[in-house]
Amino acid sequence: MLVYNSLILPLERTCKTFANTSGKNHFADILRWAQHHFATVCYLNSNNCRSDKYAAIPQVYALGEAYSCTDDGKNAFNILKEFHDTHNDWIFGYLGYDLKNQIEDLSSRNHDGIMMPGMHFFVPEVVIFGGADSLTVCCRPDSKRFSEPDAAMHSLEQHPAAVLPVYQQVNMRPRVPGERYIRQVAAIREHIQRGDIYEMNYCIEFFDDSALVDPISLYANLNRLSPTPFSCFFSWDGKALMCASPERFIKKTGNKLLSQPIKGTTARGESEEEDSRRRQELLNNPKERSENVMIVDLVRNDLSRTAKDGSVKVEELFGIYPFSHVHQMISTVVSELADSFHPVDAIRHAFPMGSMTGAPKVRAMQLIEQYEDTKRGLYSGSVGYIAPNRDFDFNVVIRSILYNCQNNYLSYMAGSAITAGSVPEREYEECLLKAETMRKALEPLPD
Repeated sequence: MLVYNSLILPLERTCKTFANTSGKNHFADILRWAQHHFATVCYLNSNNCRSDKYAAIPQVYALGEAYSCTDDGKNAFNILKEFHDTHNDWIFGYLGYDLKNQIEDLSSRNHDGIMMPGMHFFVPEVVIFGGADSLTVCCRPDSKRFSEPDAAMHSLEQHPAAVLPVYQQVNMRPRVPGERYIRQVAAIREHIQRGDIYEMNYCIEFFDDSALVDPISLYANLNRLSPTPFSCFFSWDGKALMCASPERFIKKTGNKLLSQPIKGTTARGESEEEDSRRRQELLNNPKERSENVMIVDLVRNDLSRTAKDGSVKVEELFGIYPFSHVHQMISTVVSELADSFHPVDAIRHAFPMGSMTGAPKVRAMQLIEQYEDTKRGLYSGSVGYIAPNRDFDFNVVIRSILYNCQNNYLSYMAGSAITAGSVPEREYEECLLKAETMRKALEPLPD
């Protein structure tokens, strides 16, 4: 077996490492080549983030589908479990937020302009691991396009360099105007005061239903503005995800499970002194700390469902991490997976992630459906991989743009945690702050 950064590569793949002398080291070049040859493209990009000490793969491209599985509307996690057990290979894919309806007695009836199935996973024909000075290309012998790494690399080298086209200014507009948002938050606070919930993540959508954009160009622009550790590009079935997520949902290494919920946000300062002050204010903010603790408790409970007794621990509480536009408060919760549970059970019992629901989780999700106007779909779901050794790593799909290439529907969502101490106007400002990077990414590229 070959090993890449401690992750096992299956023998049935032919793998070869190439020195990166062609200049085709920019992800846009590889993505443009990949989309020319493959209907399905998934790119996971850590942006070499030094703050993520748990990262196993700097960047990886999963191209084409040798085998795949899709949500049937009833048994997504059982389908994934069977797919996991059948294929001793790399598996990539996504889980949509609305799989909640298959876990609990819930429903989703809000507007859906993207229209993606609840889940899709695939064994790629070609996997490419990217490094600073090399590319490791791994091909399946049954690949329809490239069964040998040399052929794939030759094709990549011959493909024209990516020319990122200018795209027109889109007309994004809020589905929930500011005045209505403030009324909704006031109503959610009444539920909190009555004791229905302690906290709820309330999200709003910005959309354009006649947008003409190039997804690769848009992703390149988004990643330039916000190079985050759980960034990804996913293109399948006429839909595209451009994701600049700072948040990990769940990771498995051996029997160790790890989740890193984010709760707590502040803008970066314009000077080093102001930035340091804002960082310290976030760390000491009672409301932000309270929100973070509530979600940490929820995640501890989620992990405990599949954990060995006594193994659930908070490895870090209230960590403050800098990103391009914001500081985030991130905590780390770990556990050890009990032998009686399948790895997919660990995902199912923690899904959807607590940072995007609230507490108690089921009641919060009921109220999310009541007060939000948009079906979340892949937003606040998860994208990631399962390795041949059955380790996995999944992000939280936030700070993301979704595009339906067939009906030209473009969408991004942003939200904040509503608690008893929430001031509606400030919560709206936080939503706009989180949406700022997506808004800027949609500005026309220079000629």
